Amino acid sequence: MSSSNFVDYVKICCRSGKGGSGSTHFHRDRTTAKGGPDGGDGGRGGHIILKGNSQIWTLLSLKYRKHVIAKPGESGGSALKHGKDGKDELIEVPLGTVAKDAETGEVLFEITEDGEEFILVEGGRGGLGNDHFKSSTNQSPRYAQPGEDGKDEWKILELKVLADVGLVGFPNAGKSTLLSVVSAAKPEIANYPFTTLVPNLGIVEYRDHKSFVMADIPGIIEGAHLGKGLGHRFLRHIERNAVLLFMIPADTDHIAKEYHVLLNELKQYNQELLDKERVLAITKCDMLDDELLKELSEEFPKNIKIVCISSVAQKGIVELKDELWKKINE
Repeated sequence: MSSSNFVDYVKICCRSGKGGSGSTHFHRDRTTAKGGPDGGDGGRGGHIILKGNSQIWTLLSLKYRKHVIAKPGESGGSALKHGKDGKDELIEVPLGTVAKDAETGEVLFEITEDGEEFILVEGGRGGLGNDHFKSSTNQSPRYAQPGEDGKDEWKILELKVLADVGLVGFPNAGKSTLLSVVSAAKPEIANYPFTTLVPNLGIVEYRDHKSFVMADIPGIIEGAHLGKGLGHRFLRHIERNAVLLFMIPADTDHIAKEYHVLLNELKQYNQELLDKERVLAITKCDMLDDELLKELSEEFPKNIKIVCISSVAQKGIVELKDELWKKINE
């Protein structure tokens, strides 16, 4: 997915439709010169609605659309005719989209299912016609309610990628290489930090025609929870992953220390991330013989399943898939 096409944050001005006015009409026909009130109600203004679409992966359609405006409702008519409701403005968004109030930062709702709909901004209510105001003491009311004004509000939409497995590691840990080997995804791969600037998704085929989704997310650095590096842009995407696959190269100075730095960044950002299932993959193991691997294993962190792999040499890939599938289905 091209970085220019992947948009995971937009701020938009939403203006819902104004409600239609109620009518002050009185019944008249060839046999009735002075009939009673029969003004109809105005139609409600159009809502602004978000709808989940599993075929969309980005908020790109809203990048250059800063204003979303719904239609107003129509006024009520004679013979108690109700005004037509304003046309709703329907915005299709990818699954994993979170809607927030731009002023308060309050989370309004999250869209996680295909076809799921939420009203982002409600349209104004239509006014009542004069028929509602007749009484024994006022049989000919010459007034009706005006329609309620629509709302004009700024909203923030954030995308949190939905995937079964999220890859966690420092830049150049081999995350993109692994994704390119186990799936048909073609992420950019190069030997410099931050090659990956946006999440890449790949479908990993498993035994018996089963599959799961893996997300290669921009590399984390120490201090990411404070916004350093790609900071929060990285961290929010792993909130929706069922399993976190930590990846640390075999030539790292101290594997356990690096693992705990990664773990601490997740903890500082969101304590709940520590409740997710975790697997640790030691990458670039094709450089090690059995003796070196045994010596290196003394540095491995405890209380986590560890798989030694080499994406280039296809070493340990099947074992890694088995372990990830087991964790996903736990």
